[in-house]
Formats: sequence, C-alpha cells, structure tokens
Amino acid sequence: MFWLIASTVVAACMATAMIFVRMRAARQPASIKKIILPPFFMSTGALMFIFPVFRVEWTQVIEAVVVGMLFSIFLIRTSKLEVRDGDIYLKPSKAFVFILFGLLILRVILKLIIGQTISFGETSGMFFLLALGMILTWRLAMLRQYLRLEKTLET
Repeated sequence: MFWLIASTVVAACMATAMIFVRMRAARQPASIKKIILPPFFMSTGALMFIFPVFRVEWTQVIEAVVVGMLFSIFLIRTSKLEVRDGDIYLKPSKAFVFILFGLLILRVILKLIIGQTISFGETSGMFFLLALGMILTWRLAMLRQYLRLEKTLET
C-alpha cells in the first residue's frame, strides 16, 4: 500500500510540474530540440527492465503502449502550435490542466484495478510503458505540426 500511495504522490507532483513547465514553454519559441528531447530523457527509465521484478509480457507491453497512444489523443488535441512574430509558439490551452489531471486520475484508478491482479513491479513497468507511449505519440504529433508550420514560414 505504501508504494501505491508513494507512486501516486510522485505522479501528482510530476503532473503539477508539467503544468508549470508547459505554461513557461508557451512564453518561448518552440524548437525541434524542445519537442523531441523529453521522450529521449524519459526513455532512460527503460533501464528498470534490467531488473526481473519490472519485466512484463509482450502482450502487456502492447496493451500499455496502445492505451498510452489512446491517452495521447487528449494531449494532441490541446497542443496547438501557432506562428507569432516569425517564430513558432505553443498555444496555451486552459483545457490542458484539466486533461492532465484527468489522465492522472484515470491512471491511478487503472493502477488500483490492475494492481490487484499483477505484482507492483509489473504494474510499474506497464505504467512506465503507458506514459512513454503517450508522450512519444504526443511529441511526434507536435513535431509533425511544427515541421508543417516551419515549412509555411519558409515560403
């Protein structure tokens, strides 16, 4: 129970930090580097799979990544880029805060349900993959939108 509560508190803190990072990012021009680096930084967490306690079956990997991709749809819909003063900026969305906390609540509920049938390590591995699938899909969509806008700036 301790680990469940601790991981939920950490996830809530990360979601709150993400909101502040996102608000700050809207003040500065976007760049390819700023879009693609977060998934790379997060991917270092895959080292957790070195330890057998965190390993999951391939079917669980696919399930977690697909659910993450589905969750990313909400983030993609609220992440719009716009051209301002000859630069590309992330357009702030008021719905982003609610969607981020909604996804957090949904993840906690899923963690409680799934945690009853599989071990804490496997649950942790699956939710890491879910988050990675969500962020990777979201950032790829942002990159595509950025490159499209960048092309219009060049013409």
